[in-house]
Amino acid sequence: MEKENKPEMPQESENEASFEVQTDEKAPGPQNEPPPFPEGGLRAWSVAIGCSGVLFSTFGYVNAFGVYQEYYQTHQLSHETPSTISWIGSLQLFFLFGGNLVGGPLFDRFGAKVIWPAATSYIFSVMMTSLCTEFYQFLLAQGILGGISMGMTMAPSMAATGQYFNKKRGAAMGIAVAGSSLGGVVWPIALDKMLYNPNLSFGWSVRISGFIMLALIGPACAAIRARLPPRKGTFFLPEAFKNPQFLGVVGSTALIMLGLFLPFFYLPAFAVAKGMSINLASYIIAILNAASFFGRVIPGVLGDKLGRYNAFCAAALSSGVLLLCMQWLNSNASIIVFSGLYGFCSGAIVSSMSVVLAQVPKDPREIGTYMGMGMATVSVAALVGPPVDGAFQTHYHGFHEVATFSAVMVLAGGVGCFLTKHTTGKGLFGKV
Repeated sequence: MEKENKPEMPQESENEASFEVQTDEKAPGPQNEPPPFPEGGLRAWSVAIGCSGVLFSTFGYVNAFGVYQEYYQTHQLSHETPSTISWIGSLQLFFLFGGNLVGGPLFDRFGAKVIWPAATSYIFSVMMTSLCTEFYQFLLAQGILGGISMGMTMAPSMAATGQYFNKKRGAAMGIAVAGSSLGGVVWPIALDKMLYNPNLSFGWSVRISGFIMLALIGPACAAIRARLPPRKGTFFLPEAFKNPQFLGVVGSTALIMLGLFLPFFYLPAFAVAKGMSINLASYIIAILNAASFFGRVIPGVLGDKLGRYNAFCAAALSSGVLLLCMQWLNSNASIIVFSGLYGFCSGAIVSSMSVVLAQVPKDPREIGTYMGMGMATVSVAALVGPPVDGAFQTHYHGFHEVATFSAVMVLAGGVGCFLTKHTTGKGLFGKV
């Protein structure tokens, strides 16, 4: 009996070793990964749609901060400067991306159940915002608690989507991230109508928003499921920062984030300064985000066919050129056309950034951690960008200088992303 059992044990360990080699040292491609990517099916697409619902209620809500910026400047925080008020929104962005640092690794280690506490605290933050009257209260409830909760929901939902798709990852991520664009269309219009409705107070306007989010985010979280077993090992993966491709993607994206959000925060104020009525200017962010919906889906599909780095670079360079043109806009028509074009191009940046980050790790069980560490690094740029924009506007009493600064940052990031293609081994002009 001993002789019969002895050969079986080495064979079993050889199989385990073989599995480990395939998992950790595989070449890119779904055929070399232990469990093949489904690339579709009811479960896979329900996860992508669930992610879209989460981002509708979180990232889409952040995209509407331009309405809050304008409202705070004329109501509760009229005694504060635009730069000071913008810290509320920039902190939301900072923690939206920074929260991924914890949310991503938690998803890799414990699965999609980690999304529920974060979603609960997010709804709580919205309800607390409805009670705020002072700047520090808005900063704590809307900026910090809301931002952290968003990031903790964003990481698991996007990482889960990446586990189900490889060849179609650009399209799937595009559909998922498009939820934030749809939210960016709905929330500015809804908030504008409620905040300026004489029959509704500020508190009830925000609380109604919270109840709508509650109805949407519950089913969305229930649809999100992890496909792969939990990752073992360390909580973070510090070796990622020795990967030239990861560093190139993160560094390029950080430069882009420094200048990307100027129109999202200040385009309504810019439009009013150029003579547009306040009523029409309130729709500018909605127009921008409506175009962003198509920008997040179409380039994602094209990126699967023409190269995801190529789509990312094209989106960044075109957004930078548009920002250079922003300072010369002088009519309502030109501002509306700009908002549509910029929405499309900047939307492609958001979806392509996620796809490019997700394809850096070779093991799909590390996607959440890689995305979390990358997004957290980028969050510093998202934190600094809007207040810097506000400081430029306050100092120069206009938008020429800040538009130039933002354009240079975004263009530099686009060039950096193009040069990062060299680290993939397929050359600067390859399909990556």
